[in-house]
Amino acid sequence: MHDIRAIRENPEAFDAAMARRGVSGASVDILKVDEARRAKILAAETAQADQNKAAKEVGAAKAKGDEAEFERLRALVGEKKAEVAAMQTEAKALDQELTDLLMGLPNLALDDVPDGEDEDDNVEIKRWGTPRAFDFDAREHFEIEGVKPGMDFETAAKLSGSRFVVMSGGVVRIHRALAQFMIDTHVEENGLSETWTPVLVRPEMMYGTGQLPKFGEDSYETTNGWWLVPTAEVTLTNIVHDSVVEEGYLPRRYVAHTQCFRSEAGSAGKDTSGMLRQHQFEKVEMVSITHPDRSLDEHERMTRCAEGILEKLGLPYRTIVLCTGDMGFGARKTHDIEVWLPGQNTYREISSVSVCGDFQARRMNGRFKPADGGKPQFVHTLNGSGLAVGRCLIAVLENGQQADGSVELPDVLHPYLRGKTRLMADGALG
Repeated sequence: MHDIRAIRENPEAFDAAMARRGVSGASVDILKVDEARRAKILAAETAQADQNKAAKEVGAAKAKGDEAEFERLRALVGEKKAEVAAMQTEAKALDQELTDLLMGLPNLALDDVPDGEDEDDNVEIKRWGTPRAFDFDAREHFEIEGVKPGMDFETAAKLSGSRFVVMSGGVVRIHRALAQFMIDTHVEENGLSETWTPVLVRPEMMYGTGQLPKFGEDSYETTNGWWLVPTAEVTLTNIVHDSVVEEGYLPRRYVAHTQCFRSEAGSAGKDTSGMLRQHQFEKVEMVSITHPDRSLDEHERMTRCAEGILEKLGLPYRTIVLCTGDMGFGARKTHDIEVWLPGQNTYREISSVSVCGDFQARRMNGRFKPADGGKPQFVHTLNGSGLAVGRCLIAVLENGQQADGSVELPDVLHPYLRGKTRLMADGALG
């Protein structure tokens, strides 16, 4: 959410920055409502003062025995009391209207984020690894002979509908090994704190990280008002919801492996084959909560954490900076990491690492107390996949596939699979 004082002081700069995110004249309605809200608050305060003054004079008139003046003043007190209550109600409604307007606006992009409309305007900044040259036609993950016994989409459709999968045998063991490998690496080498959080949250937690109110259709709400998390970003970031922490508490670096749920409401017809885009999936999510002066350095650090997982797995990737038109709602800058999928002969997203500045902190009122004193300040928040487990499974299967239908597995996974090195053509580990 945005600082109304900053908008009030320099609406032209705010509008110019918001125009980069595709929003025109954003300050006009905001300042109109803000002016009406402040005017109503001032009027309520004035009426309250008149009420207090009249209330004091009531006693004086009574003491003097001036019955007419006493009755007049008593009536005036009643009128002012009703007037104050009405004005306070109107001010509260205007305050909510202002909050709704601010809640609906995306974050402002950093100056070095490239301008653009969509993914075609994103800018590649790094490429690692060389895609393997196959002496046979590379297949997509669900076409590989050894994968077919352990990836059942028909049974999943019977159980739950489209965009679900039932995994079994060697495939599900590789999936589990990947998640454990990611967690261990982030904890033991990257210094993140492993955390386990609920996957059901209150709506205010979704507001805090920006999924609500604008993107409610992309998530699932339960009948009692809870929401299934689309990512552990929601729970990890909201650990400081409505809190004031000591500066020495920062930075906090969390990592969690959770189930995630997305309705994919805006992706009809996209990536429907295989398990690339599912309603239920698993992610290892990283969240950092930092001092404002150190959030940009933390963004680079988190990007390297995610890239390092792919490098250990030997999976070629590229890192891109998203343009203003392709960036997520709450981000100030985003690095997308795309892994090479030979079955599709292209790079596909496997992680987005975003720095949000104080945008989420304002929504959830997460602050820190400066060590040298002074008023509490808003923290900065960052989030990123480290990585999407299902998509990482796809990459491992497609990059390691062999002509006989088996899959050669990355060396770092062997200890997690009790020394097994390959997914055999019959779906077993060998």
